[in-house]
Amino acid sequence: MLILAATALLRQEMSQPLPLVPWPSHVEAHAGSFHLDDATVIVVKGREARENAEFLRQSLKSTGLPLKAAGNANKDFIVLQVVKPTPDLGDEGYRLDVAAEGVKIEASTSAGLFYGVQTLRQLLPAASYGTVALSGTNLDVPNVAIQDRPRFAWRGMMLDVSRHFYVKGEILKMLDMMAAHKFNRFHWHLTDDPGWRIEIKRYPNLTKIGSTENYDTFRKPKDGQNHGGFYTQSDIREVVAHAKDLHITIVPEIEMPGHSGAAIASYPELGVWNQLRTPDPWAFDSSNLIAEESTVKFYENVMDEVMKLFPSSWIHVGGDEVDKGPWKKNARTQELINQRGLKNEEELQSWFIQQIDHYLTAHGRRLIGWDEILEGGLAKGATVMSWRGINGGIAAARAGHDAVMSPTSHMYFDYLQARQGEPRGIGGFVPLESVYSYEPVPEALTADEATHILGVQGNIWCEYIATPSHMEYMAWPRGCALAEIAWSQKSDRSFSSFIPRLQVDLQRLDAAGMNYRKLDQGK
Repeated sequence: MLILAATALLRQEMSQPLPLVPWPSHVEAHAGSFHLDDATVIVVKGREARENAEFLRQSLKSTGLPLKAAGNANKDFIVLQVVKPTPDLGDEGYRLDVAAEGVKIEASTSAGLFYGVQTLRQLLPAASYGTVALSGTNLDVPNVAIQDRPRFAWRGMMLDVSRHFYVKGEILKMLDMMAAHKFNRFHWHLTDDPGWRIEIKRYPNLTKIGSTENYDTFRKPKDGQNHGGFYTQSDIREVVAHAKDLHITIVPEIEMPGHSGAAIASYPELGVWNQLRTPDPWAFDSSNLIAEESTVKFYENVMDEVMKLFPSSWIHVGGDEVDKGPWKKNARTQELINQRGLKNEEELQSWFIQQIDHYLTAHGRRLIGWDEILEGGLAKGATVMSWRGINGGIAAARAGHDAVMSPTSHMYFDYLQARQGEPRGIGGFVPLESVYSYEPVPEALTADEATHILGVQGNIWCEYIATPSHMEYMAWPRGCALAEIAWSQKSDRSFSSFIPRLQVDLQRLDAAGMNYRKLDQGK
């Protein structure tokens, strides 16, 4: 309690608060600083420390400092050390101590060391986040003692690349900035009605047809450019490897049994009507899968290749916005419902999801889907992503299922950031302060039920977000606010304290070449 009180007092008294986003669990500021110069060495203790030492060297290339490795040092050092696990550190926590003689970062895991390194980077000048060589920049690090660990295990952002395709380099850039803010989940929405973006070698038409601009009606009339495309399996391996280096788990989403227009366009036998009735991505009545055993087998085969590419424990299957009308009108679907002893179309959807859940579970994976997967009965090991408000998360937690909170009210970053003067968006209004105000654990849950809330995620749907610059504008600085509510303790969050720290953080985004919405741009 004394440390918490000291932290609160520190934040009130510092005329220029430490520019840390997200804010750490415990901070003590001391007089003086440590100066990085040509004599500074990195002392590595443990294999995990070596990996993080190399990341630190690469991150600080713009300083021009050699930052050579050393077995030991009495001064001018940055020590990265793996220590025995302790409850106060957990799996992702760290201790960072800066004094006149040097810097020491301790953690029990490589992830913890990585987050300690990210905090150290934020204590250096914002210009160090760029690639331009620094000249005459003061490389002083303020003396501090920080002990830190995240509040939530799932700290995520989602990007929809089905409606507008973003090339590999743009994904890597997004991952770098996420890592700088201690995110650890990247939800990659790879398939939907407008486009199929992942190479599946067994079914080449998924990309030969389903990823092309001729099929993608969202893009053709807009700017005359070819926005079709997909990621080869080689591309995906590269992105997954880069994310792993950043301690980010990529959660792929393969949408089913609705939002499957691109798959049906590629293989018409998958559809309720044995064809894609219309290429209009808003016409959901044409995008339902037929719930045949052969369709389930098709998607099991897809999952075989997906699981080889993505080591994530979770595989996202969508499950949202399945229009039951086509199933009600389709004679074969009604026959299948009767054959399986199901009551209605909701139970048919549940049947389909459960088949995939059984398959993923048998292969050591976990299914996660949007909160509609609750309808008709939830698969035993499934995790719910609550987007239609918070009730899906509450229902899942009360039933003993894990949940990730991602409601439209606060976590939809395709919504506008001001009521006028903004780039085109899908509608809605989610300003920066609204994001920051969100509390991921619903008050309705008991303490035991609340343990099922894994964390929180922001979503960038790209119906109207056609360029990387626009996508970044929608992501930041709302992503900075999300980072703080995902990592920082609830008692330590203060919007009035966040804003001055954010102003420095935006300088880092500038240096890194990231577009974002300016704070004084209007409301």
